[in-house]
Order: sequence, then structure tokens, then C-alpha cells
Amino acid sequence: MNLVDLWLTRSLSMCLLFQSFVLMILCFHSASMCPKGCTCSHSGGLNVSCSNANLKEIPKDLPPDTTLLSLDSNQITSIPDGIFKDLHQLRELNLSRNVIGSVGEQAFKGVEESLQMLDLSYNKITTVHKNAFVNLKAKALIENNPWHCDCTLQQVLKMMYNHESVSRVICKTSELQDHAGRAFLKADADLCNLTKRTTDYAMLVTMFGWFTMVISYVVYYVRQNQEDARRHLEYLKSLPSKQKKPDEADDISTVV
Repeated sequence: MNLVDLWLTRSLSMCLLFQSFVLMILCFHSASMCPKGCTCSHSGGLNVSCSNANLKEIPKDLPPDTTLLSLDSNQITSIPDGIFKDLHQLRELNLSRNVIGSVGEQAFKGVEESLQMLDLSYNKITTVHKNAFVNLKAKALIENNPWHCDCTLQQVLKMMYNHESVSRVICKTSELQDHAGRAFLKADADLCNLTKRTTDYAMLVTMFGWFTMVISYVVYYVRQNQEDARRHLEYLKSLPSKQKKPDEADDISTVV
């Protein structure tokens, strides 16, 4: 073996050793950043699995290079505003089978552009903020939740019309009692106009109440003045009339 072959052999060995060292450092770094109770692996990006981990809240120390995050089958009750704002590479988010009750306006702040799949099915969601999904480009799964069907939900579903599972949203409760238990999109009523009409009726009833009160006060005031005037007149009538004395009458005759 000549000197060149020996040098190439040693160089190749050093390269392989260096690559192994770098890979080991990367793996150790990812493992050290993995949230407690979760497992992390690399497969087309960093996959963080926290399924069935008895979590009551979303971990705050999620690796910023996370691409797939599984938080399903836990006891998570809420999605704090901005909790995912640093996960700019996040493509899939699974929050199904938890006990989330509502979704706020800033719940998915920071991942609107990158997120491709969002699973919120099988939770306890009854309401969402009207702007919760406004900039979200992900396909959203939101069925099997006890939805309260109102004007806000109607606005949200209109923005998500092409998203999967929207047609399977069932009203657990509704502004209209006969819509409970029915698919929301099959309900014919416009709940936003219903809310407006209800508000108009309430304003009309309030104005009528104030008008009635003012009229009643005016009638009472007029009647009270009439009664006071009658009493004053009776008092004047009850006073003795002043009559002239006979002597005064004689004096007047003499002068004439």
C-alpha cells in the first residue's frame, strides 16, 4: 500500500468517525430537549409524541424544530394563547381525545402558515372564538364535540367550509331548541339574524317599558294637580263672604 492509499484510507475513516460523532451529538441534543413524558424521533423532521402521557396541560418546553406533535389521549383542558408560537416548522398537531372546552383567538398563533393537519376531534369543545381559525390553512378535524350552535359558530364554519368534518358538526345545544341534535349545516336558520332580531325585540320591549312609565308619570302628575286645584277651590268656597255694615251704607247715601 503506497502513501496515497494509506492517506485516503485514514481520511475516509476520519470522515466516518466525524459523521458518527455529529449524528450522536444531534441525537443527544434532541433527546435532551424532549419534554418529560414524551418521546422524540427523527423521521422527515422531529416527531414529538406525548400520547397517553397523563398530561393535564400542553408542555411549554417543546423543541422549536418540531414538525409533528401528538398530544392525543391526555387530560388537557385548554390551549393557552401563543403556546405554539415558536414552532414555525410544525406541520401536524394532534389534540384529539382530551377535555378541551373552548378555543381562544390566539390558540394557533405562529403556526397558521406551516400547519397542514389539526385534529381537535373527541374533545369537550362547545365554543370557539370567531377568529380562532381565520388564518389557519390546515385541514381541521372538529367533529365529535358537544358544540353549542350560535352565530359565532356559524361564522367560524363559513370560513372552514372546505375543511374536513365540518359537515359532521352536530349541535349538542342551539339558540333554536329544535336544532339540538342536528347537523349544523343542515339547519336552515340564520343564527346571526336570529340574534339580531332577538336584540331588536329586546330594545323594543325596553323602549315600550320606558314609554309606559313616562305616560304613567304624566297621568299621575295631571291627576294630582287636578286634585290639588279642586281642594283649593273648595277651600275658597268655604271661606265666609264679607258683607257691608248698615252704618257704612247710610254714610254713602248722605254723601250722595
